[in-house]
Amino acid sequence: MIVVDDVHKHFGGFHAVDGASLTIAEGSITGLIGPNGAGKTTLFNVVAGVLKPTSGRVSMAGEDITGLPPHALFAKGLLRTFQIAHEFHSMTVRENLMMVPGGQSGEALWNAWFRRSMVAGEESALLKKADEVLEFLTIDHLADEKAGNLSGGQKKLLELGRTMMVDARVVFLDEVGAGVNRTLLNTIGDAIIRLNRERGYTFCMIEHDMDFIGRLCDPVICMAEGKVLAEGTIAEIKANEHVIEAYLGTGLKNKAVAE
Repeated sequence: MIVVDDVHKHFGGFHAVDGASLTIAEGSITGLIGPNGAGKTTLFNVVAGVLKPTSGRVSMAGEDITGLPPHALFAKGLLRTFQIAHEFHSMTVRENLMMVPGGQSGEALWNAWFRRSMVAGEESALLKKADEVLEFLTIDHLADEKAGNLSGGQKKLLELGRTMMVDARVVFLDEVGAGVNRTLLNTIGDAIIRLNRERGYTFCMIEHDMDFIGRLCDPVICMAEGKVLAEGTIAEIKANEHVIEAYLGTGLKNKAVAE
């Protein structure tokens, strides 16, 4: 689904991504791990069009998407979420979902004035879909709650729900577990697995919770210093001495392996 080929992203003399290459297989849930400063989020931003790479190539389903802006990638079914949720805090949860699809007829003043039945019909369909999404995510009881009042975990579920409003093909999740309690994290994990298995979503996620990564992801890719360091199953990654060294340093490597 996604191929990243020798991507570099420089900020002056700092090489945040330094020749990273990786493949995200269609239908997979791929985990992306690494110590702070490894370049994970910068790579996400390059793939998702937030940043243009200094050099290198990104392709999606065989199509070169290098440097395309986020709205163009959104139209192709590539979406990303953020570590800090970006909800419309003064709108309800349902309204947040209904805002997602682009090109709605009600956005045109002419239609709002003279084609009200068409606009009303479209809004009715969007409302129905939004309620189906909320039920799927088991947060339908929050439909009329202001999004700004949600907990951190509930906001992460809302962000996941946004991807369902446009039937995304591939979703990049940036630390979906950050600040989320274990019960809600399990709910988020269940939703990701169902979307992957039942609807064919491809996921790539940055995450520091190794238990969560181990439950959902295969393969797991580890980055360090802007490069891909290792790839494999969670067991292989945990046993990889280079990965242990990247996280803990050489002085703790032998102790970590023994444990």
